[in-house]
Formats: sequence, C-alpha cells, structure tokens
Amino acid sequence: MRLVTSPLFSGLLLTAGLAACFQRSSDEAVSSSDPALSTSEAAQQTGRPLLETFEAGSKGSYAAAEEKLLSGAWLLDDALIGTADQDRKNGAKSLRLRGKGRAQMRFDLPGGASSVRVFSASYGQDGAVRWQLWLSADRGRSWQAVGTEVKVEGAGLPVEVTVNRPGPLRFEIRKVDGGDDRLNLDDFRVEPYRGSAAPVAGSPTKVVAPSPTVVPTMPAQAPSTARRDDPLALGNPSGATSNPDASPNNYLMAKPQYTLSYSRDRGIPNWVLWHLSKAWMGAAPRQDDFRPDPALPRGWYQVSRNSYSSSGFDKGHNCPSADRTFDLDDNSATFLMTNMIPQAPMNNQRTWNHLEEYSRDLVAAGNEVYVLMGSYGKGGIGANGPATTLDNGRVTVPKRIWKVLVVLPNGDNDLQRITTGPVRIIAIDTPNDNSIEPDWSRYRTTVDAIESATGLDLLSKIPTAVQEKLEARIDNGPTR
Repeated sequence: MRLVTSPLFSGLLLTAGLAACFQRSSDEAVSSSDPALSTSEAAQQTGRPLLETFEAGSKGSYAAAEEKLLSGAWLLDDALIGTADQDRKNGAKSLRLRGKGRAQMRFDLPGGASSVRVFSASYGQDGAVRWQLWLSADRGRSWQAVGTEVKVEGAGLPVEVTVNRPGPLRFEIRKVDGGDDRLNLDDFRVEPYRGSAAPVAGSPTKVVAPSPTVVPTMPAQAPSTARRDDPLALGNPSGATSNPDASPNNYLMAKPQYTLSYSRDRGIPNWVLWHLSKAWMGAAPRQDDFRPDPALPRGWYQVSRNSYSSSGFDKGHNCPSADRTFDLDDNSATFLMTNMIPQAPMNNQRTWNHLEEYSRDLVAAGNEVYVLMGSYGKGGIGANGPATTLDNGRVTVPKRIWKVLVVLPNGDNDLQRITTGPVRIIAIDTPNDNSIEPDWSRYRTTVDAIESATGLDLLSKIPTAVQEKLEARIDNGPTR
C-alpha cells in the first residue's frame, strides 16, 4: 500500500502517532427504540457517532439513483455497492466510485458534525485515485469543499476530516480525478458537533493509523483455462500515440477492456481493438450507461448519449457489451461514447449483431479471437434517411464499417502460433446503410482491401511473408 502526497495536497497531515483504531465496536451501531426515527436522527438525539457501513445497500449499477442505506437515503451517481473480491472492504460490501462519481447524503444531520472519518482505497489493482469531502448547510442547495483532497493508492487507510460545524449539515464524497481507476470507500463515520470553531476550507485532513480489521482482498482471477491478451499484440494499425497535441485525430487510448484510436474532429474512433476469450465472459448484466469518456484530454468536446438523439442512427458499439461480461466494470466500459459510432439500425441490430454472436460462438467452441474494428468515409443512411454528421457537425457518420477477426485455438505465444499454425482470418466491410442484408457473410473481403481503403496496417507485427498470405485471403469458412 502507498498513500501518495504531492504539492496539491500540502494540507494533508500524516499522523502515524494517531493510534485510534478504526475497528467497529458494538457502541457504534446507532439504534433507536422509536421506529419513526432514522438512524441519523437517533444518532443526533443520543449524541453518538453516525456510522454508515454500506452493508444494507444493494445497488449494482453505476447509473445515478437513490439508495436506501441504514443511515438514510443516499444519491449514488457513477457509484455502486461493491461486493466483488476486488472491492476493498470491511465486511461484505463497500462503496465503489468511478470517473467523477459521487455519494451524497439526501438527509441532514440537525446537530452538525465535529469530524468525518472514512476508509478509502484503490479498487483491486487500480492505481492512485483522488477524492474530497464536501458539505452543504442549506439542505443540498449549495456545496463547499471541506478539508483537502486525498490521494490514495493500494490497500488504503482511514482518513479523518475536521468539520466543526453546527447543523443542519449533509455530506457528499466526490471522486475528483475523473480517471479510469476506481475508488472504494467504507465505514463512513460522523462524530457529533462539540461546539468548537469551524475550520476554513482546506484545513488539514488526517490520515489515521490503519485498523487491523481492514483487510484488503485480493483481486478475482479470470478462469485459469483462458487468457486475457493484449489487443495490440498484432500491431498498432495507425501508429496512434497518446500525445493529444501531436495526434488529436489519431489519439491512442488504452483501456483495460480494449484499445482505440480516437479522432477528436470526427468525434468517433478510427479503430478499436480487443481480445475475446472465455476469460472475458461472465454473468454481468448489460449496464446501458452510455456516457462521455472522462479520459479524453481536457478541452476536447465530450460526445454524449444525447448527441445521437432522434438522428435515426444507433449508438453502435465497436467492442460489444456482450463481449465484456466478466464483471460490471468490464461491461460498463463498453458504454463509453469513445467506443461508439453512428450506425444504421439494421446494420447494428441485424448484420453486425449476427457477426458478434458468431464470434462468441467461436470462443465457446474453444477458440480465442483478436478483433479489429473501424469505420471510414463520411455519410450513411439511417432510419431517417441519409446524414453526414450529428450533433451540429461534431460527430461524423461513417460511410463504411469494417471488422477483422483473427481466430485461433486457445493457447499462449499467440503471435508465434499465428505465424506457424492454423489461423482463420475473417474480414468484412459493410455499407452503413439501413437497407443492408442481414447475412454478414455477403460482405466478406480481404484485409488487403480494407487496408487499401483506410490506409491502415492491420497486422503489422506478423512477419511480412505470413501477412501477405493471410491478408490476401477471402474467408470461406462456416458462418454459424
């Protein structure tokens, strides 16, 4: 575990000498003989701490919604109740936030608070995350920061924020970094107000000595018989880089679930690559949480789910939702708008869907698949007729959509096996047209043809002699 500090957190005071234990004890479980009183009201009447453990929650989606917890109603936005092995928690559950998620009390503490203590950690093996406590003294109409930002990485520590404010008060925890790494929070405890002076914003935040009862769990492992391989193992098709100034229209974004080249000016990806195997498969439900991608560079236009509204085009996935069902986060990542293109409904729902189902059938039969997908040109025909752009010109409607599947039996040393062993290459190139035929096999072509149309080098890490043979071949294998 590392708890990281930087100049941004100059107010962060490490207090290893604070030996206060963060262990739950029986006197912390606030109760009331009056069933009409909420837990928070009971705590205020007795002058005892309020403890929210999140154990009563069951929200399993990141979509914004109110959740009834032991302490009262909370708004959880880009946040859920985590129960996975990767969630750092004291008990069976903890709060998990992603992006710029927040957890907001929807009730007031009439008597105020002297301090707030909460356990925070990175989710699983994620990197450093930053969060901050905010408060409202006017029943949620306005908010102000209290204490300093906290940056934590790894198993985490309890953190104490000095408040010293009379009521009514309510609190909100905000994940402020906006990155892909996720934040776990647990055992949110509010100490009663004792009448001392209120601190100014930015007053020191204490990091409390860790409790021996807070035991980080190990990340869950994907099935041992399958692998999760790097989708760039076969090459970077356009030489995309992660320098937004040098390549704003060929911007490399590597996510845990897939890798893409994004075009700022087109508002869609140039290409998306992902690996498909049983290691990516599970029972996570479809999240449908279409949203802007917080990992885009600051100042870039954020395409949203509303950018496609009433356009006659679907929000067409590149990496499909059903290819990422191992856990909720994997599935949710497929709904970032950087993974979408405006796709004619019949193309998306019939032709493309049939090919996606077939690729998963190949995995079920004992194969793994490297998938390369992209689009090119300008102008498609959707349910409302032809269009070249959406969202006032910010999102380009592509003319053609292509995909390449590299299929090989499960195993390791994939590049070597592609070079020497049996491998199947399926390449298709379809019009983005609502009158498209449902049978995807009618659009089979060669990798060479796609490269000629797009200017990409799709399998650049495969030895040249092998590339020439594979890329010139039109697949004639089974289609179901």
